[in-house]
Amino acid sequence: MRYEKLGKTGLEISVITLGCMSFGESGGRGRPWTLDEAACRDIVRQALDAGINFFDTANVYSAGRSEEITGQALKDFIPRDEVVLATKVFMPMRPGPNGAGLSRKAIFAELDASLRRLQTDYVDLYQIHRWDYGTPIEETLEALHDAVKSGKVRYIGASSMHAWQFAKALYLADLHGWTRFVSMQNHYNLIYREEEREMLPLCADQGIGVIPWSPLARGKLTRPWDEATTRKETDDFGRILYRDEDRAITERVLEVAAKRDLSPAQVALAWLLRNPSVTSPIVGVTKPSHLSDAVAAVDVDLDTAEVAYLEEPYVPHTVAGFQ
Repeated sequence: MRYEKLGKTGLEISVITLGCMSFGESGGRGRPWTLDEAACRDIVRQALDAGINFFDTANVYSAGRSEEITGQALKDFIPRDEVVLATKVFMPMRPGPNGAGLSRKAIFAELDASLRRLQTDYVDLYQIHRWDYGTPIEETLEALHDAVKSGKVRYIGASSMHAWQFAKALYLADLHGWTRFVSMQNHYNLIYREEEREMLPLCADQGIGVIPWSPLARGKLTRPWDEATTRKETDDFGRILYRDEDRAITERVLEVAAKRDLSPAQVALAWLLRNPSVTSPIVGVTKPSHLSDAVAAVDVDLDTAEVAYLEEPYVPHTVAGFQ
């Protein structure tokens, strides 16, 4: 495993992040494709054995159950300070007023709830899950700054927004002397490359670490386009992210993988990892082989001809993944 600094910080993270959205037990608080606790613990142990030290979850994943499973497994397997633990806030956690969003009240309440579920005194990276159009960004930034100063949060990050919004947040933090975002968790993969237009150049200029979500396009870059899976059949959000025109890219990933005797996941992740703007793709897995492929991708080098062949069919997309 390789390790890189997260943006301009001194924090070292593995170049593969284990995403914990698949943790949560189907039929309970989870989705039909989420894993039970025993399977999740096996994956966490496998990740640690492979040298992965960065784990990403969110309060909303399986209505908090992902945080519970992740926190318990890490507590059982490794000293707390040897891992980098990230979670998120914004999505609805309960009905009624103040049950979602990025108000000062919501941030403080949800941070304390996440810490209880994760069984820790602090999170290394606390991320806003989306931009909150109903709360002044100044209120959000000051609340996050106070969370850092309280010792409950080490660094703050953001996820999926317009580049102008992120630039505004960085400017206001600097203007007021508040804690600055150090990372951007954005939607980026071979099928969806719109972040290359503005967000990735902004992050490079500002020294922001990039930790993309859905680096395998919710599995579409790992199998034949029409192959059915439980997640594909039940993932309403995924259906708005990708379209049939993207099939050509998947076909080329499969072709390059076959020629190189690699898995398609290795090819798709190797493409991301060669981008100097990308620090650590967040890989969600439901099988041990998924994680093995992700770890193996760290050592895969694609040549310029292969990269050009993979990128050539790309068709611009409308913005997808956030408002």
